[in-house]
Amino acid sequence: MYYVPRMYPYPINYNAPIYHDRRQSTQWQYANHPAFPSLYGDGRVALTDYGPRPFVININEATKQNNTFRTALWTGSQFQVTLMSIDVGEDIGLEMHPDVDQFLRIEQGQGIVRMGKRRDNVTFERNVYDDSAIIIPAGTWHNLINTGTVPLKLYSIYAPPNHPFGTVHATKADAIAAEEGHGNGHTHQMNGYSTPNG
Repeated sequence: MYYVPRMYPYPINYNAPIYHDRRQSTQWQYANHPAFPSLYGDGRVALTDYGPRPFVININEATKQNNTFRTALWTGSQFQVTLMSIDVGEDIGLEMHPDVDQFLRIEQGQGIVRMGKRRDNVTFERNVYDDSAIIIPAGTWHNLINTGTVPLKLYSIYAPPNHPFGTVHATKADAIAAEEGHGNGHTHQMNGYSTPNG
């Protein structure tokens, strides 16, 4: 067998969750330090945009806690993290980011992702489940459809950021209305309209 030295306990670090015997507890416990997001009494974190400050979070728990179509969790100058919840039978909507690479990670549920170089030819198709990672290169048309029986919970990393700091879209309709009203200049969509670049 290989010898792996015990890595814990680290010197006291108030920028990390406290672990017990190298295993994460079911309720994350944080040091009482102002750098942490405010916690509710039941261990949930306040879902708001914490960028561009240094930040540590249990992304799996935060993603599962989120019930909005889209909430920006961290927005910096180079990338952005958003949380998403797609209702049963719903989808993100066929879209393309000409100058933005995107990473999606499924934390709950199942679905189908479709991608292609043209909006009328999205031939790449894969089933995705909890723990699936999806890489979407800039300029690729894509859609993610919830085919399961529970909301599809995921987080998305955009590089560079794709939405304004603090973005919260409670529903898909809110997201469409926000894009129609303001447009972010980074997304082309196929929901009966297009952004200024589309």
